[in-house]
Amino acid sequence: MSQREHDVVLYGATSFVGALTADYLARHAPTGTRVALAGRSRDKLERVRASLPAPGTDWPLIVADSGDRAALDAMAASTTALATTVGPYAKYGLPVVEACAAAGTHYADLTGEATFAREAIDAADARAQATGARIVHSCGYDSVPSDLGVLLLHSRVQADGEGELTDVTTVARIRGGVSGGTIDSMRGIADAVRSDRSTMKVLRDPYSLSPDREGEPDTRQPSDNPAPHRVEGGWLDGRWVAPFVMASYNTRIVRRSNAIAGYAYGKGLRYGEVMATGKGPVGAVTAGAVTAGLGALVAGFATPGARQLLDRVLPKPGEGPSEQTREKGWFRHDVDATTTTGARYTARVSASGDPGYAATAVILGESLLCLGLDGDRLPDRAGSLTPATAMGPVLVERLRTAGHVYEAGRAH
Repeated sequence: MSQREHDVVLYGATSFVGALTADYLARHAPTGTRVALAGRSRDKLERVRASLPAPGTDWPLIVADSGDRAALDAMAASTTALATTVGPYAKYGLPVVEACAAAGTHYADLTGEATFAREAIDAADARAQATGARIVHSCGYDSVPSDLGVLLLHSRVQADGEGELTDVTTVARIRGGVSGGTIDSMRGIADAVRSDRSTMKVLRDPYSLSPDREGEPDTRQPSDNPAPHRVEGGWLDGRWVAPFVMASYNTRIVRRSNAIAGYAYGKGLRYGEVMATGKGPVGAVTAGAVTAGLGALVAGFATPGARQLLDRVLPKPGEGPSEQTREKGWFRHDVDATTTTGARYTARVSASGDPGYAATAVILGESLLCLGLDGDRLPDRAGSLTPATAMGPVLVERLRTAGHVYEAGRAH
């Protein structure tokens, strides 16, 4: 791959999060990194490039439409690694995955769509293993903090000789704007369910992204949509929790990581995610409102009249929060774990910046650089992988250097 024209290509550089990622790369890619920006409109690419700090103003441009397979093949073959922000991935993503798998090009995206991830795994895993490509879905806020947080816990427990992970819960706290891309993904999932009811099986199965569904244990997994409740004990004592909007996707990525790693975390792993909403009456009301809001959103996308109303008021694809909102945003994940020896561990993953945009631009940018520049340091794996199994400690190191917090240790 060292003979390829580019080290990394950012496809979809003209999207909202794509432009933020391009800016991040211009400011933080190591000197001499060969970066190219790609998209379907040269005019828009030129405008994005002109807005970048040096050396981004001199980066080459690649024009490629997601419906032009020849252009996608040429783009994939020109680079060591490619990241794409072109979504919804269920509509536009599979040809890009297939082009990278065929070319032996490492790939990263931002999908949170379980149905797309399953389709891409089935379509490209074998070819990517044969060519040496690492196909890595969900390299943004979905699902890197969840995936790497559990990996850190596993590594620390293993180093301490405390057995395997059993019960692990991520408690998310976030502040940020609403993502038009995420909303559009939810629309797409609702449409997929309406057109093919069998997709509900993928959405409901806790092991739907497993590399070997029949080989999965019969361990009962926590609900992705628990009723609001007040927690007793631990650091959450007295706080209320509600369903976390990305639990139904992040948990499947973590379970896929465990399976790809030969169930190194433990075959008895039970992993769930919730959202903390605070203490007292305010925390209780907020937990109820979050639960009701998520339910109403899912039901609304499935109901024609309500769908039209939601389409008018919710952010459109390509729209995102203001710079002020992005700068004031943040996220923090606290991950509590017990092991087969009865030991208690905790991990913390946190960062400043709106999770879906500012923080995601950092995560995707570093994931792309990791795949494009750190190949000889990465785990010796190829095929359809996860952030933890494709990049693992090397990506943790990069994100720490970028200012994100990744730490794990015994619970006190």
